[in-house]
Order: sequence, then structure tokens, then C-alpha cells
Amino acid sequence: MKWKKLGQVFCPDNQFYWMKTHAANPVVEPLGNDFFRIYFTSRDEKNRSSIGSLELNIKNPFKILNLSTKPLVSPGDLGLFDDSGAATGWLTIINEKKYLYYLGWNLGITVPWRNTIGLAINKPGETNFVKYSKAPILDRSEVDPYSISYPSILIENDLWRMWYGSNLSWGSTEKDMSHVFKYAESTDGIHWDRKGVIVLPLKNKNEFALSKPFVLKDNDIYKMWYAFRGNGYRIGYAESDNGIQWERMDEKVGIDVSDSGWDSETIEYAYIFDHVGTRYMFYNGNNYGKTGFGLAVLEKS
Repeated sequence: MKWKKLGQVFCPDNQFYWMKTHAANPVVEPLGNDFFRIYFTSRDEKNRSSIGSLELNIKNPFKILNLSTKPLVSPGDLGLFDDSGAATGWLTIINEKKYLYYLGWNLGITVPWRNTIGLAINKPGETNFVKYSKAPILDRSEVDPYSISYPSILIENDLWRMWYGSNLSWGSTEKDMSHVFKYAESTDGIHWDRKGVIVLPLKNKNEFALSKPFVLKDNDIYKMWYAFRGNGYRIGYAESDNGIQWERMDEKVGIDVSDSGWDSETIEYAYIFDHVGTRYMFYNGNNYGKTGFGLAVLEKS
């Protein structure tokens, strides 16, 4: 693989009270023809995250269309699992019903934060996303006792398959954690069966976090892009025959930081999609999306 960077697409600049900074965790919804809606996570002046969206034509991706003026998903009430923020995780559309899985943030005292996975639903004919519950659909449990993070979901033969992040340990700083990918299954996208199966571990002692998996299936091969973190985030890549046992091939990912500019320090949070014979990648750069997100295309061999 080799990806050609097309450039920075969008970066908030204090547009709205809830969109002061950041456009992190891009998630794509096809709208037909060459138009796409991109969901992303922004932050307010208190660093609380909300989910917004914009639309663009992939043939002219640097012209932003229909930027949301209000958040689609906002932080929850004080004391709820998402009172410190809601961040984009994954979008699944079934019969025009949109399931937007998001990360709920709670800031901590003994540890930096606690994350769990919530769900907001947009029904056909409605404009708003409504939270499914005041509680997360994936909470801490015996198999995930510390913190849970971003999901990636595929539906195969009516079986919902999820790859998600989970802490194996925590500490007083983020660098004290050990964060890997685990696996869950569901028949309805709401109730999930978790066995604690680790599908992608850390590579070495210098690596402490894997984040935001993106899984797709090409023919009979499962492919995963993700962020891995030691000194700074980079995008990694793995393959699997069954979605459970994965082989890391980070050296084949074909994209790295730039020599200068908005993505010169880190790159992370890749979202991959195909359109008219071309494979695209939206991704974040420096400071976890503070410099917005950009676009790359896979060069054809």
C-alpha cells in the first residue's frame, strides 16, 4: 500500500460554542453520487467533546458544505457516563435507521478518565439523533474492568461483530495504561456478548496504547487500520482470516507523518472507504484532531 495525501480538509476555528477546536475521529456516511457526510468530534472551551458533521463532494473535498450549527450528540447530564464529552465511534445504517456509536467520557481523580460506549439513533424521516439510553450499552464489566474505547462494527449473516479498545491496566497518567483491542458479538447491535478475547495486543514495552480500530473485509481477508502509540501516534495495519487472530503489518501501512504542517507530529484515527474504484482515507494529524482531519487516496499499483 501507498497512500497519497491530498491535504487538510477541515479544522474548526471557534465556529460555535461547542466547536471551538478539534475535528477528531472522522466517520463517513455516503449520501449518494459523490456526496458524503463526515461526522467528527469537536471540543468547547472546557474541553468537553460533542459530535458534529459536515458534507462535501469527494471530487472537491476542500469545499465544505452544510456544516452543522448544533451538535448532533452532546455531553450528558452531570454524573452520567458521558458528562465530560461524547466522541464519534462508529456509524451503522440498517433500513435507513442510523446507529451512531459514541464514546462517553468521564474525567477521573485517581485515573485521568473512564470511557464507555453509548448509542444514539436517528430514525428515518427524523433529523435528530436520540440517545438510546442514559447508560452506556458497553460498560465496565468483569472482562473490561477499567475503561473501554472506540468500536468498529461489521454485520455478517445477521451477526454484529465489534472490535473495540479496552484497558488491561490503568495508572495516574495516560502513559501508565495498557490499552489493547478486544472482540464482542451481538444479534441486535445493542446487547453485546463479551468474552474478554484480546484480538490485537501491544507490540513491545515501548507501546502503551492501540486506539480506534477500523475493520473492513476485502474478499476473504479482514483488514484493520488503527492508531498505535509510543512516543506519538502512528497509523498501523493488520490482517486476519477470521477477524479474531490478527497479524500486525505496520510496515505495510503506506502512510506516515509529513515533514511539516498539520500532520507532521502524529497521525491517527483513520477511516477507510471506497468510491467509484478509489479507496480513500480520512485521518487526523497533530494533537488528536486539534488540527482537523485530512484526506488521502490509495495509489493504484
